[in-house]
This record gives sequence, C-alpha cells and structure tokens, in this order.
Amino acid sequence: MTTAYDFTAQDLDGADQRLDAFRGKAMLVVNVASKCGFTPQYTGLEALYRKHKDEGLEVLGFPCDQFGHQEPGNADEIKNFCSLTYDVTFPMFGKIDVNGAKAHPLWKWMKQEKSGILGLEGIKWNFTKFLIDRNGHVVKRYAPTDTPEKIEGDLAAVLK
Repeated sequence: MTTAYDFTAQDLDGADQRLDAFRGKAMLVVNVASKCGFTPQYTGLEALYRKHKDEGLEVLGFPCDQFGHQEPGNADEIKNFCSLTYDVTFPMFGKIDVNGAKAHPLWKWMKQEKSGILGLEGIKWNFTKFLIDRNGHVVKRYAPTDTPEKIEGDLAAVLK
C-alpha cells in the first residue's frame, strides 16, 4: 500500500527531501502561490504550524504556477517572499505541477486518494490542502476557500 512516506520532493534549495523524514507526523500538504487571492492563508498556515508542530504537525508548502501565473518567482524569490512577508518557517518545496502529465507523483497520488467536489480529481486552484495522518494516509481534502482556521478542528483526530 502506498503512503505519503513513499514519495520524494525537492526542497526550495533543490535538494531531494524524502517524505519518510516526516514518518509518524501528521501533515497538511498545500499548493501555494505568492500572488493569489488566497495567499494571506500563509498567515493561518504558519499559525497552525507553530501551534501544533510540537504535537507532531508538519505543514508542507508546494509552490505551483499552474493557476493564473500566480507563482512566477524562482526558488530564491519564493523563499524571500515567504520569509519576509509571512515569516514562514514550515517546510517549503520546489515549484511543482499539481495537474496534468507533469504533475508531481505525490499530488497524483493524493488526488486519487481523495477526490474533490463531484468526485473530480483535478486541483481547481492554489491553496488546495490535503490532511495526512501519522500513518501517511490521506484523511481529508480541502478546497482553496477552506481556511487553515477551519481545518484546525480536524487536526485533533490526526494528532492524538
């Protein structure tokens, strides 16, 4: 059986990061963008991370430029934007595709595990979120309009 721990992604510095490094932790995986109407969710994502990281939560940010060219920056620009604008301290990864033939394998798998509205797998916009339990299984998928504050209620079940 496949779990989130079976995947690898490049971090913003271009180094391969095995998600197995997060084994035993709950993860909130998000496709992010710096020029999106939902970009202020970085504040809530960082707050969730700081509040619950000692309980075993990891927030993983995956920049994506597939929606309205809302993540045009390179890795250094993304890193600076996240740090200077939102004081992001949770792990950030290199820019990826979440849809189409070049979609990152992690995202292909998560979409198969939890489809979106009307059973459609495709990611509709930036700030789609997947909650993964401590065993590496997708528990829930959230729409871009679902704020980090709304998700906090579901964290108790995966953090215990």
